[in-house]
Amino acid sequence: MNELQKLQDRRLKAIADARAILNKAKAENRELSAEERANYDKAFAEQGALKDTIDLEMRQAAAEAEMAAVKSPAVGAVRADAAAQSAATKTETRSVELRKGLRGEDRTIRIDRTPDVLAHEGAWRRFLMGGATVLGEAEARALQKDSAVAGGYLSAPVEWQARLIQALDDNVFMRQICRVHPPVATADSLGFPSLDNDPADPTWVAELSIGSEDSTMTFGKRELKPHPMAQYLKVSKTLLRRSAVGVDAIVRERLAYKSAVVLENAYLNGSGALQPLGVFTASANGINTDRDVSTGNTTTSMTFDGLLEATFTLKAQYRRNCRWLFHRNGIKQIAKLQDGDGQYIWRPNLAIGEPSTLLSYPVMESEYVPSTFTTGLYVGILGDFSYYEIVDALTMTVQVLIELYAAANQNGYISRLETDGMPVHSSAFVRVTLA
Repeated sequence: MNELQKLQDRRLKAIADARAILNKAKAENRELSAEERANYDKAFAEQGALKDTIDLEMRQAAAEAEMAAVKSPAVGAVRADAAAQSAATKTETRSVELRKGLRGEDRTIRIDRTPDVLAHEGAWRRFLMGGATVLGEAEARALQKDSAVAGGYLSAPVEWQARLIQALDDNVFMRQICRVHPPVATADSLGFPSLDNDPADPTWVAELSIGSEDSTMTFGKRELKPHPMAQYLKVSKTLLRRSAVGVDAIVRERLAYKSAVVLENAYLNGSGALQPLGVFTASANGINTDRDVSTGNTTTSMTFDGLLEATFTLKAQYRRNCRWLFHRNGIKQIAKLQDGDGQYIWRPNLAIGEPSTLLSYPVMESEYVPSTFTTGLYVGILGDFSYYEIVDALTMTVQVLIELYAAANQNGYISRLETDGMPVHSSAFVRVTLA
């Protein structure tokens, strides 16, 4: 039995233990005792921790599989590597499968790995490790990007940057479930026309009449203007020199993680001022307060009736592709709720890769969903996230600082990107609030 299956079995047991505690109190028609509540919270916390471990193991396995195919050359083998590359006469074409788009469109990147590109990648990795090329490989002169030895070797290979964007998508789930547009190339922003008001209903008329003129149909627009975001980290030169894995993988993982944290928080809670507009931010430009539902909930918790009220606030066409989004504390609360027949309404995922469900709709979990259970505050959302639009203007770029932190035996790495996001159709979402 592999390690992932063992972890999954332990999680299933923890979920079953938590259920048994609830069932025992239900069978005896009483509330949980203090000891039982403590045991329940412990079991539920254990299954949550195991879920996190499972997710990390899956990410680690994916990263190891990737690096098994992309190994950085050892410094001692640089010359042999360069000779082998210069002797290559064929062009290798590699397809990097990112993922299918939201509507099923192909989003495959194809990279021609010519001998020049292979040499480019090798020089890039060696530059990240020490900031210098092998003696005799290049010399100092006027710098320019279109000449490899005059500076082109110091720019990131295309394949390295493509993998960095993929790491962002893996870490920020909103970029997976929302509509992500191709980067804006020439304009400052990306706009969408919106139909703000439909025409009035036609009326029954006589045979030769044309009815009354409509004056209610109006249009507006939604505009996405990518905003810059930057972050840096420092890595020991000793670690870079002695690392058993490719140094580019270390840089990619850490910058992706740091960017992912900020992006996820912005897509959920951003103010819209020089940053994305979050789904939990009430705004006439995004999701207005008329999409907030508290009916049926108490001042401190969600209820089965309150969640039903929120579900059927959405029209049927939006419910076909909708999903819930809660903080783990909200999920813990929901896991105790029962319907009128005494059945628990939360269905945990029992197989790796399958989502948990609530009232038949998938549930996603984020640490950045509001989780203060107080009157009038948001605690969850249900919606069709294909109506949340994301656009980039600058994909992730990396600047390497070799000398700035030399006294501390470190290299600095600065990442930059430009992105924006916002919900463009309020009716596709409903937020859960407390009474």
